[in-house]
Amino acid sequence: MGVPAVASAAGAQSAAGSSSAPKKLTLKKPTTSAKAATARRRARSARTRAAVQAAALREAIEPRFKLDDAGSVVPDIRAEAAIIYNPENGKVLWESNSTSRLSIASITKVMTATVFLEDQPDMTREVVVQRADVRAASTTYLRAGYKITTGDLLHLLLIASDNAAARVLARVSPFGSVGFIDRMNAKAEELGLENTTYADPSGLLADNTSSAYDLAKLITYVSGDERIASIMRTPYYTVNVGRKQITVHSTNQLVMKGDVDVQAGKTGFITKAGYCLATLLRLPQGGPDVAVVILGAKSNPGRFWETRHLFNWISTKAQDWFAPIEQSTAPTGMQTPAVVPASN
Repeated sequence: MGVPAVASAAGAQSAAGSSSAPKKLTLKKPTTSAKAATARRRARSARTRAAVQAAALREAIEPRFKLDDAGSVVPDIRAEAAIIYNPENGKVLWESNSTSRLSIASITKVMTATVFLEDQPDMTREVVVQRADVRAASTTYLRAGYKITTGDLLHLLLIASDNAAARVLARVSPFGSVGFIDRMNAKAEELGLENTTYADPSGLLADNTSSAYDLAKLITYVSGDERIASIMRTPYYTVNVGRKQITVHSTNQLVMKGDVDVQAGKTGFITKAGYCLATLLRLPQGGPDVAVVILGAKSNPGRFWETRHLFNWISTKAQDWFAPIEQSTAPTGMQTPAVVPASN
């Protein structure tokens, strides 16, 4: 009779042990109704974003005009600053806040390319991308350890606006990363860009600043260097890195669509700068070139449409304006605008 008692005690202990064991937690799966509610919220959010973008596009497509003090019809832009500039003689054909110093984002890379090419570098030279080059680079197709030529880096810089490419080019230049920025600022001074300051080679820092007027002069200057201008006109480019193939496209929609004759151009965007674009465009029927710069547009399509609107407007006046302007013997510095400046 004692054996059953022991067994009974053991069973009691086992029961006690099982009652004190931790219970396994189980996560409840979202119910079908919860999943459906989440999907509906996401769909509404997507529709709202699409509606906002569509409204911004409709607004951008529509050109705006106003009367100046003389009663003439002139552009009324939505961007922070803009200019139409005649590269033949340095005359300002129209402007709005064109000497205001503003953040320029990746238009900074125009000077990066200019400085890197100064000493006729070997564009077949192969360099290695380092971790510091790609860290917090935002837009880049590169990875640490990639071996790539400086020529391919220049294409990534100017076509895809690759930030890591800018850092690599500065680092491997004769100036080194820090000295390169000093040289960018010295070059700006040499070119008479009085409202221009550079803080890094990529344009990620908001302290890269310039004016629409200075950028019109700069884009005119680099258009004379086919090593830069020809790349700026390229819609697509493929880079081979080991067994990997990288194909990029131009950030410049005017180049991609081909509806305007682009001679040179560069986009830029960070939150502080807004959407920016500096271009040199050829007027229809093989007409003269004009530099058109937009700074601080409110949307990505907005900067391209503002440029088109200014280009179309000046095209209608080319016959009246360009013949007398080209005969002028005025100096190439800042001139009194041919049109009363628009105000924002």
